[in-house]
Amino acid sequence: MPSIENITVNLEETKFRGDNNHMILVTGAAGFIGSAIVRALVGQGRRVRALVRPTSDCRNIEGFQVEVVEGDLLEPETLSRAVDGCSGVYHVAADYRLWTPDPESMFRTNIEGSRAIVVAAMEAGVSRMVYTSSVAVLGIVPGGEGDEVTPVNYADMIGAYKQSKFRAEEVVRQLIIEEGAPVVIVNPSTPIGPGDIKPTPTGRLIVQAASGKMPAYVETGLNIVHVDDVAAGHLLAFEKGRIGERYLLGGENMELKDILVEIARLVGGKPPKIYLPHGFVMPIAYVAEVWARVSGGGEPFATVDGVRMSRKKMYFSSTKAMRELKYQPRPAKEALADAIGWFSDNGYCP
Repeated sequence: MPSIENITVNLEETKFRGDNNHMILVTGAAGFIGSAIVRALVGQGRRVRALVRPTSDCRNIEGFQVEVVEGDLLEPETLSRAVDGCSGVYHVAADYRLWTPDPESMFRTNIEGSRAIVVAAMEAGVSRMVYTSSVAVLGIVPGGEGDEVTPVNYADMIGAYKQSKFRAEEVVRQLIIEEGAPVVIVNPSTPIGPGDIKPTPTGRLIVQAASGKMPAYVETGLNIVHVDDVAAGHLLAFEKGRIGERYLLGGENMELKDILVEIARLVGGKPPKIYLPHGFVMPIAYVAEVWARVSGGGEPFATVDGVRMSRKKMYFSSTKAMRELKYQPRPAKEALADAIGWFSDNGYCP
């Protein structure tokens, strides 16, 4: 497959020149990042069409002046209706779980679903798309920070989610190169903040820590970013990003220990003091996964892939997005405070 770096596009020629009367489609609009993008677009006075599944929990977009349409990434005829009349698309929808009893379903949604929406958008004459990838597909630098060009390959991908998103981005890049798809790619890091209704794996960690239910920790690190900053980064990529380019939308790198200390400070509690080696946690994760399969009780509290990923500090740099898009994420402490406030206000934790 040709390299995306071989595409040469003038930045000024790729800026979106639309107005507020153009309809914008957001897939996964009821989800965590998708709903934050909807809030940001509505705040700018944009006309928004929200694509949701019939089974979606739509609390995140209740009360917003948006056109809600039902559809499914694996049902092309619903996508054609969704993109009809749109000048722009944010493809945010994805199956995001660190564990699933049916990996093939995740692969179909994330890979074939991404192909289907890009093709449908091109056929409808959409002028520009932003595809939401993930830092999960990027390389990690031991003792340093990864970025958009850190070397990585499929063999480095741990678990079905990373593998499916890696292949999905490959498909999108191929459509850009071979078919001229007008797509800008963004790679969010670890978003937290309002609207995490599931919640996400990181959201569950915050809820457990804020509730005093995390007595121990492992040595790892994350790049924490406010979900509203990720949404702002999407809008900037739509307006200013170069077709075919990646933009890493991150925030601040923090060790898990420091994250837990900050959460304890915010809630007036005590941070965990017990450090657990990864080798101690791994057998627990195996047992948790077996129990989840047997009981059918949903995602286990600890996963084998999660423990494997935690062996490396997932630190990243958003320098490119800050330079080219004028992306400006806030400090991680503010993101943590907003996340805890939202979880508390909505009954997830005391």
